[in-house]
Amino acid sequence: QLQLAESGGGLVQPGGSLRLSCEGRGFPYFAIGWFRQAPGKEREAISCINSSGDKTNYVDSVKGRFTLSRDNARNTAYLQMDSLKPEDTAVYYCAADRDERVDCSFEIYPTDFDYWGRGTQVTVSS
Repeated sequence: QLQLAESGGGLVQPGGSLRLSCEGRGFPYFAIGWFRQAPGKEREAISCINSSGDKTNYVDSVKGRFTLSRDNARNTAYLQMDSLKPEDTAVYYCAADRDERVDCSFEIYPTDFDYWGRGTQVTVSS
């Protein structure tokens, strides 16, 4: 059973940056996805990275602002978020599943992933 834990959320002003981390034992064999959910909205896919880290994908609304990377030696994935906007405010979740189930070349969905963290709150406000 892969257990994931997110960290790094908080309150930031518009235009600021945050780096979220997702850590999990047994991590290197899994693709990692990041999702977010704002109050009253459905969970939205943001980005995906495959197990080796050489394939990533981003939703259009975060392209050029967010960067997903991973350090398998540290069992950790990082979501660097720059130029943050108020509409980025949400609970951010990382999820994992094996590369055989998740193709980070294409759009991802919550149902693609069996393992989830509890989420970390990101609030962008002045």
